[in-house]
Amino acid sequence: MPTETTPASNAPGHRGGIGLRAGGPRAVIAIHHPTAPSLTIMAMPILRHLLMPSLRRAIVPAAQPVVKSAFLKPSTLFRSFSSTPTQNATLNQGCRKPRRARHAVSPALAGGHDPQRKGVCIKVGITRPKKPNSGERKTARVRLTTGKTITAYIPGEGHNIQQHSVVLVRGGRAQDCPGVRYKLVRGALDLGGVTNRTNARSKYGTKKPKKASVS
Repeated sequence: MPTETTPASNAPGHRGGIGLRAGGPRAVIAIHHPTAPSLTIMAMPILRHLLMPSLRRAIVPAAQPVVKSAFLKPSTLFRSFSSTPTQNATLNQGCRKPRRARHAVSPALAGGHDPQRKGVCIKVGITRPKKPNSGERKTARVRLTTGKTITAYIPGEGHNIQQHSVVLVRGGRAQDCPGVRYKLVRGALDLGGVTNRTNARSKYGTKKPKKASVS
């Protein structure tokens, strides 16, 4: 049987004290002070910390990250879910406002919505096409007015551009040359047109040949 070692508070000459009741795993601590009852509340955490080390608690609680809801995006606070699929446009809606066809745009020309850009030729060279094609594709490194440097394909047979030539760049990639996504406009600025061409002359900057006058 556990014993109690608690002095009687009503004993003669007793002016208050601390009593400990040992009762197995649980212990009851009693503080007797007739004049200062607030000391009981103040001394309880200290005695619990000293006499019961197995039940110690952290004096300073661990710092937990405080996340305010004002800094969270609406998508992180809640996620809406709907089992109803999105509906396509009806026939009347499609006739009233038809959809526009998507067109591929080269990356360097997509920012300003410009069909062409002027640039300065930095280097003129050739590029080998990928398999199964073979040959030499005439290309040029061009610095655009936006500051970007791109690789452009020179269409047609022969050209007259060199370093520091001013050229006009349009969109359109070379199908067999990796990394070549632009073409130079023939017959514009310093790049001349293709000579001795009879068909598709507008694409290569070839002027219409003069007819021989019959005398």
